Amino acid sequence: MNQPTLIQMNGDQLRIEDVALIAREFVHIELTSEALENVRRSRAMVEEMVQQQKVVYGITTGFGKFSDVMIQGEDVSKLQENLIMSHACGMGDPYPVEVVRAMMALRINALAKGYSGIREETLLQLVELCNRGVHPVIPQQGSLGASGDLAPLAHMVLVMLGKGEAYVNGQQMSGSEALKAVGLAPIRLQAKEGLALINGTQAMTAQLCLALYDSRVVLESAELIASMTIEALRGIPKAFDPQLHLVRPHPGQQESARRLLAHLSGSQRTSQQGELRVQDPYSLRCLPQVHGATRDTLEYVWTTVSRECNSVTDNPILFTETGDVISGGNFHGQPMAFAADFLAIAMAELANISERRTERLVNPQLSGLPGFLTENGGLHSGFMITQYVAASIVSENKVLCHPASVDSIPSSANQEDHVSMGTTAARKLRTVISNVTKVLAIEYLAAAQAIDFGTGDLGAGTSKAYAELRRVIPRLHEDREMHPDLVKAEELIKKGILVIV
Repeated sequence: MNQPTLIQMNGDQLRIEDVALIAREFVHIELTSEALENVRRSRAMVEEMVQQQKVVYGITTGFGKFSDVMIQGEDVSKLQENLIMSHACGMGDPYPVEVVRAMMALRINALAKGYSGIREETLLQLVELCNRGVHPVIPQQGSLGASGDLAPLAHMVLVMLGKGEAYVNGQQMSGSEALKAVGLAPIRLQAKEGLALINGTQAMTAQLCLALYDSRVVLESAELIASMTIEALRGIPKAFDPQLHLVRPHPGQQESARRLLAHLSGSQRTSQQGELRVQDPYSLRCLPQVHGATRDTLEYVWTTVSRECNSVTDNPILFTETGDVISGGNFHGQPMAFAADFLAIAMAELANISERRTERLVNPQLSGLPGFLTENGGLHSGFMITQYVAASIVSENKVLCHPASVDSIPSSANQEDHVSMGTTAARKLRTVISNVTKVLAIEYLAAAQAIDFGTGDLGAGTSKAYAELRRVIPRLHEDREMHPDLVKAEELIKKGILVIV
């Protein structure tokens, strides 16, 4: 499948896959003529309101608790610049470039819908920043996830004004230097534009898009790795029979069972019910039920985030068809906060059950294999400590999976008295997914080592997974530094090498 070189945006059709391409592959953005016309229409509404000195939140008034303070004349423009500078007060390490690019893409798409009142030239400036590889330095901490991701997005906008800092070709420089380096000039914000640019859920949604994209890769990899463990332990594939899953018809459960059977098709390493044991432990037998529940959760979150990618999330919102300007709460991140917390819990379970399978592989009382998968136990420790590492990471995930969305701290003199903490939830989610990948890498290595003690053909999928690992990591005959092997296995998972069915 050929990768697109350009993604057109009209505010209604942006996919999570598109966000990942823009973020990671530097695919360019182009606004459709329809989007530009919608932008011009909403801008005309703003110009008319300013000219008539109408009282409209964020256009001719201050913000938050200052919404009852009228702003007039030249101060209307100054208000927007002050908004950006005052709100650009994030803290902590900067977001990775891929998150910044996803954030920019999502904000462009939301503004392209034509409900925000931004000028065409201002929106095109943001498009050009993304296309020319100017990536604002955006601190990760500071968003409450309601009134939008104010602090992160303000840091994004600073560079459009020739302020703040940005990366260009991997080099960090001032915003003014960054613009000059790519042949752009700073802009001066006009009425409503600052608010239009920073009032939205794009920091949390950007992270969710990338997390979802990665979660699909991790889930498919987890099922193939688990299939290798089934072979190493001579598990019983009958537990994945379609008859069983038709009578409990959760779609994810049925799909996971189908994939497990496909991976094991043709294997000479499995057993029948009653041949070695009547039934397998839960970490093998209940794979479709556990992985399937994660699969269903992932699909729910994917649908929710896809909807958010094409939503208007700022305030106030301009309706050119009716002439209404409505101040509401579309910037509130609660849907994304719940989605991020739910997905973190679901993904963490992949690591929880994986660590239990790793324990079965290395424990001779459970596996029937040499202790800790080493040929000369005592002199060599083999895979003993890799299980410790998996247990440690699984425990860390349990802490990270405490939901951020159950918290709220009032802000803006209690005007903004309930917030989502959605951006915190999304940041935690990305860490959880990274941790799950590490735990799966440990099982991947251990399963391959255990397979080396047996005989017989591997399954259609597992033979490929085994070959990919052994292409870069040899069998462990005696103790060696394990960290490099684990990192290589982790990279294979991240690259999607195991997504084969």
